[in-house]
Amino acid sequence: QTGTGTMLQGVPDQLFVLFQRLLPARLLGRGVYWLARQRAPWLRNLLIRSFIRFYKVDVSEVEHPEPAAWEHANAFFTRELRPGARPLAGGANTVLSPADGRIEEIGYATGNHLIQAKRFRYRLADFLATDDAAVTRFHDGATLTIYLAPHNYHRVHMPLAGQVREVVYVPGRRWAVNQRTARAVPGLFAANERVILWCENPAGRFAVVLVGAMNVASISLAWTGEVAPGKQVTRSRYPADVPHLAIPAGGLLGQFNLGSTVVVVAEKGLIDWDAGSIAGRSVRMGEGLGQSRPG
Repeated sequence: QTGTGTMLQGVPDQLFVLFQRLLPARLLGRGVYWLARQRAPWLRNLLIRSFIRFYKVDVSEVEHPEPAAWEHANAFFTRELRPGARPLAGGANTVLSPADGRIEEIGYATGNHLIQAKRFRYRLADFLATDDAAVTRFHDGATLTIYLAPHNYHRVHMPLAGQVREVVYVPGRRWAVNQRTARAVPGLFAANERVILWCENPAGRFAVVLVGAMNVASISLAWTGEVAPGKQVTRSRYPADVPHLAIPAGGLLGQFNLGSTVVVVAEKGLIDWDAGSIAGRSVRMGEGLGQSRPG
């Protein structure tokens, strides 16, 4: 009876996945991209007002909440917040939440595997687009997955101070990244399009991964703008002394042009999570989630 109940509960998830398989995800993404950048005042105002109303966006955090203040709808989606709206937790070794959203998974890798929706495991090497030898130091390291809903603040920040050394673009699908899809698609995050930011801290190495999703028309980085989509993995490596890539904890990394998921992966021993940092909890960018070892 329990098995039958579980199977029946999974039927809506499988139907939702089937629906996504039938959708032209790339074409849909291009349509969203075009629509969200229309500057006609009547359309811009309609889109922003509808978005605020439907997703119950907290406009009190925004300096200029009126639709006329924004160039187009995407400018509102990727909005800056009022100064002081996201205070950073104190402490030189505090690990901050890189984004607003809901913690989907938090803990430590099991060897070379990460956990997805408490059901599936996926390989670190696949997710980080590298080989097994390169991720050995990340075995059993701290991992964090945060889902950004459409109403959330869409910008992504540095969880702890570090130097960005490499940006890797990985092409892939654009599955939705909500709980329903995560429960039904094995290796979801390793299959989706993503941008991997490899960072170095005096105490160790970590990666911040921006995972694309359905309707996420593009991902932008603070220092390069939009990341151009492609059909193959591309890597951009940087020297260790590029000043603008030495980013403090809480510094801006980039943004999703609509919501998605951020994953942090750290080498073993670099991060210890606080006891209160648990899956299912809603967080805001800048909240303290753990501690990193001193550099």
